[in-house]
Parts: sequence; C-alpha cells; structure tokens
Amino acid sequence: MDEHQDGWLRARWRRPARAALGAATTVTGIVVLAIGLTAGPAAAGARPAESDAANAPSAVAAEASVSLAAGSAHTCAIRTDGALLCWGSNFSGQLGDGTTTNRTTPGPVGTATTWAGIDAGTSYTCGVRTDGTLWCWGYNRRSQLGDGTTTNRTAPVQVGTATTWARISAGDSHACGIRVDGTLWCWGYNRNGQLGVGTSVTTARTPVQVGTATTWANVTTGFAHTCATRTDGTLWCWGDSSNGQLGLGILSYRTTPSQVGTLTSWAGVTAGYAHTCATRTNGTLWCWGENGYGQVGVTGGVQTSPVQVGSTTTWTRVNSSQDSSCALRTDGSLWCWGNNTAGQLGDGTTTHRYAPTRAGTATTWNTGFVVSHHTCGLRTDGSLWCWGNNTAGQLGDGTTTQRSAPAQVTL
Repeated sequence: MDEHQDGWLRARWRRPARAALGAATTVTGIVVLAIGLTAGPAAAGARPAESDAANAPSAVAAEASVSLAAGSAHTCAIRTDGALLCWGSNFSGQLGDGTTTNRTTPGPVGTATTWAGIDAGTSYTCGVRTDGTLWCWGYNRRSQLGDGTTTNRTAPVQVGTATTWARISAGDSHACGIRVDGTLWCWGYNRNGQLGVGTSVTTARTPVQVGTATTWANVTTGFAHTCATRTDGTLWCWGDSSNGQLGLGILSYRTTPSQVGTLTSWAGVTAGYAHTCATRTNGTLWCWGENGYGQVGVTGGVQTSPVQVGSTTTWTRVNSSQDSSCALRTDGSLWCWGNNTAGQLGDGTTTHRYAPTRAGTATTWNTGFVVSHHTCGLRTDGSLWCWGNNTAGQLGDGTTTQRSAPAQVTL
C-alpha cells in the first residue's frame, strides 16, 4: 500500500478500525447493528455538551445511522434509512462516489438504501446489504476487493454472487467475512498466511473458505494477521506474529487458525496494525503484540501472550487500529491508549499513553465507536463524535483541521 495516498506521514500502514460485537443493541430507540464488526451506531442531531469545549472530539450530529467505519483517512456511516455516506480521503475511490475527489463532509455512495453493515480498510471499503450481498470499492492492488481483479474501483462492485454474507472485516491488503452458515472466508494478500489457508496461495482474488468449521462468530483483520472467535467462546489467530500479535507466545507465523490458549470465555476481539485486544465474559480486558506506543495498555516491550490491562472488570467492548485502542466501560465512559500523535485518544493532548486514559468526562458513550488515526464514537443521545487526524477531511466537519475538541457536522 502506498501510504502517501492518505496524507499520513508514517511510512507504513496502520490498521483501520473494527472490533467484534456480539449482538444488536438499541440506543435511544435506534438500532445498533453488529454486522461487519464495526459498531452499528446511530446519530441523531444532539449538540456537544458544554463540558466538551474547545479542543475535544468533534461531533457529527445527524440523522440516525446504523453502522460506522473508519479507514486510514476516511469514514463511512449507514443511516437508519439504509443510505450510505462516506467522507475523507478518496485517492483510490474508497468513498465509492464514482470519483477520486476528497470530501470534507459526508457524501452519498450511490442511491441504494439497503446497506446493513460496513467496514473500512486502509484505502478501501466493503459493505453488506440487507439481501446478504457483499460489495467492495477503493484500492485493489492486492485483490482486497475480492472481485477477481486488481483494478481500483470508485463505486461499489459485488463480490461474487453469494447472498448469505453476515459480517465483513477489511484490513490493509486482505479482508475476511462470515456467512450466515457460520463459515469463514478470506481474500486478498497472503504473504504472511493471513488468509488462514496455508501458503499455496499468495493472493486470492476471490473469497476462499478457511477450513471447514461452521461455528465462526466474529472476525477481525490487522495489517497481516487475522483473529476470530467461535460460538463456543474460543479465540483463534493466524498470519504474522513477528511482534507477538497472534498471542501464541511466538515471534513467527501461523498459516492456519491456531487457538489462543484454552479459554472458552472470549467475548470479542479486535486487531490493530501489529497488536490485538480482546474482552472476556467476566469484563476483563486483554491485549498483546507490538507495544512501541503503549497500544497493549501496559508498560514494556512486545507481548507475545495476552496480558490483562489493569484490574477493571467492567469493560464491555474494545476497538483497536493502527497503534491505538479504545474501550468502553459499563458506566458509559470511554478510555483510549497507545499512539496519540494526532490526538486520536481524545484526551486533549498528543501524548502517547501506556494505560487507558479517559476521553473526556462523558458517561454516555455507547458501543458504536471506531478507531484509526482518527476516532469516532456515538453517545446514547444519538450524537456522533469524531476527533484526531483530519488531513483529508475524515472528521466530516468541512475542514482539514486536526481536532481534539467537538465540532458539529451534519450527516
């Protein structure tokens, strides 16, 4: 991937946001879906609270949305009417509007009103419609769009003919999806075994099934690794583990799914660039992998096995990307840690954090939040908030100004 296309200074990719979420949630009468492993939030037009003044996360207040995704420098949201809007960087057509022109405010992706779930890769996007079809668009050099080509697409193209897609996770150069029958499928680049199908395939231009299991529940894709949970509560990872991101105690690779420990209490998992975080059913939070910015949530270097983040037992959801992570507690507070170069942790600073640091003082965050070089989250009043990097307009506020404070935008 050519990082310059998203206007970011780092020379290597940092993972867009997505996390596992187990069931649908209702927030202020608005449905929050768990399709595509991006929270399905709803924005309803509330103004920023007085306490979140000047340099705090920007607010996107709008009509209700049911799904939210953040790529390296673009953002997408589905409204409750099924319409899809995207904004930010569009160098490779990842906004899906038929152009390669950046947008600093939300713009429609075609005229379809049947979008159900969405996820954003580095410079591409994939979405599931209510009829179970899967569509992708944007950057396609490694066949991450799954359409059988390496051609960039500026508008959605259907992935095969299947009408049974339930969930989608888009990484840097590979993507994976789960079908309603519980089977898992991946496609794109496989240099590090991230597709989970062995090494005989370097690049899969169309979806290939991962093993024969029919009990996959959630999947998440990092830069070159993949993790997934099964319905029995077990956790499995594969691909690159040169930074310990598979949690298997190794610094090498696995080309097929390998179980992380023996526990059957994993609730959700999310993959960053080279780190991974997960929650357990007892409310504890665990992370592992690369830790140069504190993205594992503890001090020290690389962690090759899961380590508990603090002693709190009230974590409900975690989302990782790039070198940052955020997690929600049962009291509605949002906490972030790791890389904070662009203010994406939302704590009003650009200081990297090695332990969860609270984003503002609000206690009304819900499970709809996504993390990248910028972060977006929803509150229980239906308002959508974004902060962090804004070089391509990915905060949707009509500017390219980096923000760590609220600024309302109409979706």
